[in-house]
Amino acid sequence: MNVLSLFDGMSCGQIALDKLGVKVDKYFASEIDKYAIKVAKANYPDTIHLGDVRDVKASDLPEIDLLIGGSPCQGFSFAGNNLNFDDPRSVLFFEYVRLLKELKPKYFLLENVRMKQESQDIISEYLGVQPVAVNSNLVSAQNRYRLYWTNIPFDIPSDKGIVLKDILEHGVTDREKSHCIDANYFKGGNLKSYFEKHRRQLVFSEDGLCHVGDADLKGHGYNRRVYHPDGKSPSLCAASGGNLEPKIIADSTSWRKLTPVECERLQTVPDNYTNHVSNTQRYRMLGNGWTVDVITNILKGL
Repeated sequence: MNVLSLFDGMSCGQIALDKLGVKVDKYFASEIDKYAIKVAKANYPDTIHLGDVRDVKASDLPEIDLLIGGSPCQGFSFAGNNLNFDDPRSVLFFEYVRLLKELKPKYFLLENVRMKQESQDIISEYLGVQPVAVNSNLVSAQNRYRLYWTNIPFDIPSDKGIVLKDILEHGVTDREKSHCIDANYFKGGNLKSYFEKHRRQLVFSEDGLCHVGDADLKGHGYNRRVYHPDGKSPSLCAASGGNLEPKIIADSTSWRKLTPVECERLQTVPDNYTNHVSNTQRYRMLGNGWTVDVITNILKGL
């Protein structure tokens, strides 16, 4: 089987095909990020990198059996500016359409984020299929809702029952499923964005305590939140009482962001798959990547 992966990133498609034991003769990858290319090459040295998708010519390729890709989503995302097809990143979708028409592969798969219905309908019209929505929380400990357009027959994966505490290297959590990680997760999170905006997953200290002041979170009672792996409240501390000064803030040692390995586990990527680059770049590519076990479930239908 010959595969062409557009916007290949760190090559999650190869991990999925590997898991399934699918024999790949040639794997062509269009990618421009040097860090993602480095990770892909370190894990799959035979990857044939083609550079910018706009420079990929069907005439230069052999017969392609499977075309996959997740075109840049920032222009479509509800979390972004909702520029849709006016965003220069979103128009790269039409490069996928161009190569799909020119190559006529037997199978294709396109992944993207939740978006306005009108944008979704445009993509569906070009690809000739309706998307299937899958939340990664069925196969991992992360809430990650994505749309998949494909002509590969597949069923929604069954729930594996994986929860956040199952993938942590250390620490405790206050929930079963992580907030969705994104490419900016390397910046870390804070208590306000975590509790109020439901973003940037945090992990709390091993003793189960989170001592939080009300500098940013007035009126929400977060100063009285405590976490313990056994569900028990520890002894009261000064911060649990009233009359808190606004300048009191959370003890920064009581919470942290997920480690790169934990993010790999959320994306069902093998541990340390991305450890060939800096942690900042690891977080970026994992936030941009696919949940591998969702893709594996889809590609089972090949």
